[in-house]
Parts: sequence; structure tokens; C-alpha cells
Amino acid sequence: MKAMTSAPTPNPAQPTTSGWQVPAKPALEGLEDKWSKIWDEQQLFAFQRPDTRAQVFSIDTPPPTVSGSLHVGHVFSYTHTDVVARYQRMLGKHIFYPMGWDDNGLPTERRVQNFYGVRCDPSIPYDPDFVPPVKPNPKKQVSISRRNFVELCHKLTEVDEKAFEHLWRKVGLSVDWSQLYTTIGSETQRISQLAFINNYRRGEAYMSEAPTMWDVTFQTAVAQAELEARDYPGAYHRLAFHRPDGDAVFIETTRPELLVSCCALIAHPDDDRYKPLFGTTVITPVFGVEIPVLAHPAAEMDKGAGIAMCCTFGDLTDVQWWRELRLPTRTVIGRDGRLSREAPDWLPDAAWYLENLAGRTTFSARKAMVEKLVETGEMEGGPRPTQRMANFYEKGDKPLEIVSTRQWYISNGGRDDALKELLLKRGEQIDFVPEHMRHRYSNWVEGLNGDWLVSRQRFFGIPFPIWYRLDADGEIDYTDPIVADEASLPVDPTSDCPEGFTPEQRGVPGGFVADPDVMDTWATSSLSPEIVCGWQRDPELFGLTFPMDLAPQAHDIIRTWLFSRVVRAHFEFDELPWKRATISGFVTDPDRKKMSKSKGNVVVPTDILDKYGADAVRWRAAMARPGMDSPFDERQMKVGRRLAMKVLNASKFVLGMGAPTGSEAITAPVDLAELAALRAVVTRATESLDKYDYTTTLEATEEFFWSFCDDYLELVKERAYGASGQEAADSANATLQLVLSVLLRLMAPYLPFVTAEVWSWWHAGSVHTSAWPTVGELPDSGDPELISDVAAALILVRGAKSDAKVSMKTPVEKIVLSGPASAIDHLKSVETDLAAVGHISCPIEWVVSGDEITAEITLGEAPVKTAR
Repeated sequence: MKAMTSAPTPNPAQPTTSGWQVPAKPALEGLEDKWSKIWDEQQLFAFQRPDTRAQVFSIDTPPPTVSGSLHVGHVFSYTHTDVVARYQRMLGKHIFYPMGWDDNGLPTERRVQNFYGVRCDPSIPYDPDFVPPVKPNPKKQVSISRRNFVELCHKLTEVDEKAFEHLWRKVGLSVDWSQLYTTIGSETQRISQLAFINNYRRGEAYMSEAPTMWDVTFQTAVAQAELEARDYPGAYHRLAFHRPDGDAVFIETTRPELLVSCCALIAHPDDDRYKPLFGTTVITPVFGVEIPVLAHPAAEMDKGAGIAMCCTFGDLTDVQWWRELRLPTRTVIGRDGRLSREAPDWLPDAAWYLENLAGRTTFSARKAMVEKLVETGEMEGGPRPTQRMANFYEKGDKPLEIVSTRQWYISNGGRDDALKELLLKRGEQIDFVPEHMRHRYSNWVEGLNGDWLVSRQRFFGIPFPIWYRLDADGEIDYTDPIVADEASLPVDPTSDCPEGFTPEQRGVPGGFVADPDVMDTWATSSLSPEIVCGWQRDPELFGLTFPMDLAPQAHDIIRTWLFSRVVRAHFEFDELPWKRATISGFVTDPDRKKMSKSKGNVVVPTDILDKYGADAVRWRAAMARPGMDSPFDERQMKVGRRLAMKVLNASKFVLGMGAPTGSEAITAPVDLAELAALRAVVTRATESLDKYDYTTTLEATEEFFWSFCDDYLELVKERAYGASGQEAADSANATLQLVLSVLLRLMAPYLPFVTAEVWSWWHAGSVHTSAWPTVGELPDSGDPELISDVAAALILVRGAKSDAKVSMKTPVEKIVLSGPASAIDHLKSVETDLAAVGHISCPIEWVVSGDEITAEITLGEAPVKTAR
């Protein structure tokens, strides 16, 4: 049922008629708690369903990882999104702004194991009455089913989720908390499994036995998008391969322990040194295996000896050679990172291997291999230290191995040029902010060399809704998977049975086994638009919110989260999941180094929020332009806090001058000029936010605000108090109130707490559901140059007193103002106000002269000359 059938009408920007309630001593302290509570009680930011999609602005909010910790960079990027959301709300849009928690991951699993003293064993059946040990023993962990393990993961992450929600409420995010979801929740599981089944049935998801990047620490496969190249210390070893004629062919390798799995020597087809060898064979040192010498353009002539051994598998180049040259598979490194304990069947004599290498880690096997090569004389010289680039899992601390495993993949264009071209065209359809981030998308897609590996050998994730039949010998038949019925989703194959089978048939010949793996985190997050918009759950909501309007995120996950969402929506709906991607930069330390725990330069958000207030932190966040990295200096928070405090005090001052006055009372030239200048600010602010340039809007608004406080407010305050009669006072007060109303609304997306507080002093409703200001609210008959000329004259008067080191209230005994005729005419029109604010106790002498305003001022005895 619809909660609302018509679009919300923003509140008119008119004061209440029941009187104003301005506190005697306004303060910033306590505003976050006060207004967060009020907004929650009023459900101010809850999504209300309109009649049409055009009335909605929907946001695919990044779900933060609750197993980690938030830093100031997160606060900045989420603030950028919230500024946009609040602006669109003030334009009258229904804002669909959900929040989610990304809570399935490796760090959570480890915490659960240590905290509860348990370990996951998917072969164990679910125990609904399981209670974790009262006194956990990390050395004697209790084995439990995957479902029990996942339940403990949920229990532990709930604590983190509450802390995260508290922080985001303190920051002032205007999300709809009733739309909260988790990436491991039952609805997320159902959608993820359903989407996978659709991918599988359409042929976009498939299982394959293939070389896989493998993290031996986490015991899981790693996708291309999760690779991180790092410098790693190693050593070159010059090894001699033997030719039938007795000559040696030398190669250089950093991984002599893989010699046992060598299946070819490879050189560049244009390398004259090795052309005579192509098509011949050589004998491997130590093991005596005959292997071919082949040509391939990926060989590097200027690297090492210019010829390399291909081992299955030492690196991704080995995989390329193996695939393209159709080489035999001689895998010896297992999932545990150790060499196989069984004798390789391609070795003529495996005795030395079994005695010295079998079951060893790669490090100890390398040591043993080098000692043997030295003994046989088949290594020339000693190891030569070097730094090499090695692939790591982005969360790991050991180089990845490449092992042969059976994994699930989803096509992404890495092995299909036609699909790659379609996904590149999808990227062209996205409106990137800033535009240059489009290249990161296209560069990633163009560089893909394999499909998306989506299976992981973990537990706290969404299981594949798949089982496999066992034949009469108990062997698994992977050729015809049993796919879960859609009506049964979500399922846990390790606990649930496929249709037509009973629990007793699990793991026995003629029965079935569950797919043991879970989906990659990105395989779930790639469906965030479908999950939050109610795909296959709430057709009306889905029709109102999808495709979404905005996908905010950081630039480092364009290759993962952004691209994966495009892939899934392309397959499922043949369209993009959203129209626009806004990309935030990193927040760095003052030395422009990325913040990280390991570097010890992380700024904890709660510290600066408690110290300076949310509005000050949000102000600094909005000063970081879209897509640009921004160095963080805590002292900048003081500027934001000063602005928030000035909003309180200036508002109290304005509202203390007179009763509510309508805009029809505005007649004074300087008042009309101030409003004309404000019209230009409103135009620029609106145009900038329409382009998602929140920084320019803030800069323009803040610049006008300080000019308003320092110049205009001071200029007219005596008149506003009635010094020049009621009509003049009404004009001044009406202008002050109108300017304040507009400024509060311009600042509301940036400083939500202080603007909500001030608005409540003199308006019904919330500033955050009021209408965004338009130029139609402001008279256009004024001359904004008048304000510029007044500001210039005030600078001269104040500068003279500052130079003389006297109080600003010191009377001016004589003043001669010179300037072009237009400027003099402007200043004459505000002579009374100018004399009042400048404490000019004498008649002002006017001189039309020159191209700029100058002044000759006498304070006491000495004249002071100042130029504009």
C-alpha cells in the first residue's frame, strides 16, 4: 500500500505568525542529539511513495563494511551524498535513500572464531539449540555447522552495526533507516541466489576447472579485481637446461622450487639467440624431464636471459602460455600452499622429490631445491637478490599462488570481445561526476583478461543454491548441477536438501552433496540496486526507484563495485542500474598520503565530531571537490565551527531587530541591491548543485554570508532599529529576514543541525522540507554593484582605524570619498547608513575622480589616505 500518493510540497519560506522564540544564548552543543531525535520521531526522511517515477530521486548508497572501522574519509564521502539528497528533497523530490551494512567477510569470520572459540565445518548438520562455549578456548575450537557459524557472525556484527548507525546519525545523514538492509540478510540471500540462478540458466554463470589465483592464508580464490601488485624481495637463480648435444640453455628464475612443474622453455619469436632452438627439446636439471622450446610474443627478450621456463603455474604469464600453447598441466602446489605429497607422474624418478620436496612450503622447498642445484652443478653462481612485483590478495600479506581449482564464474567480457564491447558502451551511457573518472571504467574493462570469479572458499557469505549428484561409486557429477527451486529461496545447501532427496542421502553413493562455496562479496554487492529497490519483492517500489538516479562511491572501487553492478543489470534488465555515478576522492593526511591503519595516520571520526560538531565536519567535507583527493588538517574544523556559530549569532541578531515584515516593504536602494546580489548567488548555487558540484555552491553561499554579516548587516542595523523612521526600518528588516531565510535554505544541505535550529525559531515545519530558494523570491530591481561599492568604502574606513590602532567605534572627524560617478552615486544613496556604521560624525565630502574608490580620512589629528 502506498504511504503517500502525491509529491510532498515544500514548506513556503514564510515566518510563523504565532511569534518567534529566539533563545537568549544559542549554542551548538547538543544540536546533533536534539535534531536527530526529532527527525526520527517525525520520520522526516522516510520515503513516501508518489504516483510516478519522475517524482523520485533514488540513491544506491554504498554499504560500509562493518567488520572494519570508519575513518574521516568515510564521513567526507557520505556527506557529499547527503548534501545531494537534501538538495533534491528541497526541490520537492521523494528521496529514496536507503542504508546497508556490508557484513559478510573474512575479518568477521576470524573474529567469530576467536571470540566464541568455534570453527566452521560445513559437513556438520545445523543445531538449532547450539550455545557457544561459556569459556572459549581458541586452541580447542568447537566445530559447528555453517548455519550456526553464520548465526554467530550475525550476532557479533550487530554490535558494529549499532555503532555505525549511531555515527551516521551524528553526522546527520538523512537516510531512511526503515530501509536498512545487510549483505547477508535473508532477503539479500534470496535475491543473490535468484540472480545467480538466472545467470546460470542464461549461460552467463558457469563452473570451470582452471588456474586460479589463490591466497594460502585465507584459503580462498581471489578475483582479478582483488589483486594488488606489491614489491617483494626475491633472488634470481641461473639454471642450466641440457640439450641433446650436450650444450646448456640457461634461464633465470626467482622460483626454482617450481622446476618440478616446468613444461616448456619460452622465448620471443624474434629473438635470434633462440630461433634455432624452437621446435627442439631440452632436459630439466635435477628431474631429467624432456620439455619443448617454444616461441611466444609475451616473452621478454631484454629480461634476464631472454628465455624463461613455463611452470604450471608460477604467474599469470605461465597461465597465458599454458592456455595458448596448449601445454600439459603439471600442478604441484596445493590449496594449503605446500607442494603435493604425491609423486608427480611425469617424473622419471620421483624419489628425490618425495624425500625432499613433498609436503613442504614453497619457502622451504626453494631452499632444498637450491641446495640440490648447487650439488649437481646445474646452477651457475649464487642467488642474486632482487625486488620483484608479486600479486597479493588486497587483504593478504603473502604472495598469491596459482592453483588448479573448480570455481564459479560470471561472464564479464574478459573472454568475450562482443560482450566487452557492450559493457564499454554501457560505460559511455553513465554520467560520471567528475567526467574524467569515465576513463577508469573503460581502462579496466579493456584490460580484462578473464571472466569474473565469483566463488569463495569461505563460510560467512551467501551459499550457491546448488547441489551435485553422487554416482554409484560416490563420485561427484559436476556436469548436471541440481539447482534450487526459486520458491524455496533462500537456501543453505549444506543444511537443506534438494527436491526429491532426503537428509539420509547426503554424502552417500547415489545421493547428493552441497556446493561447498559461497559467493564473492562483490557478487552480492553487485546487486545492491536490485536488493534495495525491491526487485522480485515489491513491484511497485521497484517501478518507482529503478533504475536509480545516483551511485556515489570512491574511485578505487570503480573496477569492482561499479563495474559489477553494470554487469548484473546488463544481464538481467538490458540497461544500466542507475543514471549517474558520483566519485569521491580519498582523504589523505597533510603529506597527501592515503590514510590507513598500518601507517598510523587515520583520523577517528568520533573524535572530531565530538570536538567540533557535525556541521563543522560536514563543512570541511563539502570543501573536498568531487573526485579530488583532499589533505586533512584538523585545524580546518575550526573554520567550519566558526561558520556554524556565526549562523547562530547572526540569526539571533537579525530576528531580534523587528517583527515579521513582508517583502513588499523593501524599497531602499541598498536593500534591493543586496537582494539582487543574492539572486546571483541563488542562480550560481542552483546551477552548481544541479551539476553535483556541491563545493562551488558552498563557496558561493559562504562568501555571500560573510559579506552579509560583515558589511550589509552592519550597514543597516541602525536603520533597522528605527533610526531613520518606520518605513526605512521596515525595508531593512524585511530584507534581513528574507536574506536569512534564503541563506538558511542554501546552507541546510551542508549545516543541517544549526539551520534546523535557527529555522525552528521563526518557522513552522523543517528547513529540510522547505523549498529550495529561487530567484523568483527575490526582487530584481536592485543594482548589485551598489553593494560592491559600499563594501569597498567600508574597507577603507575600517582599514584607516585598524592602521591607526583605534577602536572601530572611533568617530571619523573628516572624510573625503573619491571615485567614478557611478560609485559616488551609489554611496550617496546610502549616506545615512554608511555614516552610522562607520561612526562618521561629519558630513561626507564627495569627489568624482578616477576609476576606483579612494578615501581621505581624519581620525583625530592625522589624515589617512587609502585606495580601494
